[in-house]
Amino acid sequence: MKLAIPSMSADGLQSERCGHFGHAPYFTVVTIEDGKVTNVEDVKNVDHDQYGCGGVIDFAISLGIDAMLAVGMGRAPLMRMSSAGVKVYSEGQTPMVGAAVQKFINGECMLMSMDQACAH
Repeated sequence: MKLAIPSMSADGLQSERCGHFGHAPYFTVVTIEDGKVTNVEDVKNVDHDQYGCGGVIDFAISLGIDAMLAVGMGRAPLMRMSSAGVKVYSEGQTPMVGAAVQKFINGECMLMSMDQACAH
């Protein structure tokens, strides 16, 4: 499984998470196999101001991810990601990527609902 986490830097599991999917400078893409992290890749995100929200969504989907673990995401991105087969999970208490990934592996992250998505 490939999991993407919006992040503030290219520091892998030591990156700080970004609070909003669309404006994240990076995605930390983590491959998880048999409950263990087997690969970590930092991917620079496209510029939201240049490509718009749709461009960020298309870029994230193009990474071949199975899931996104976000602190926040708007309703339109949530719908588009879900329609593309990408499961979006929500977890807003853990500031560092590595700790959030461990919570995901432990099954402590829930699928994001429309009620949890940002309404903007």
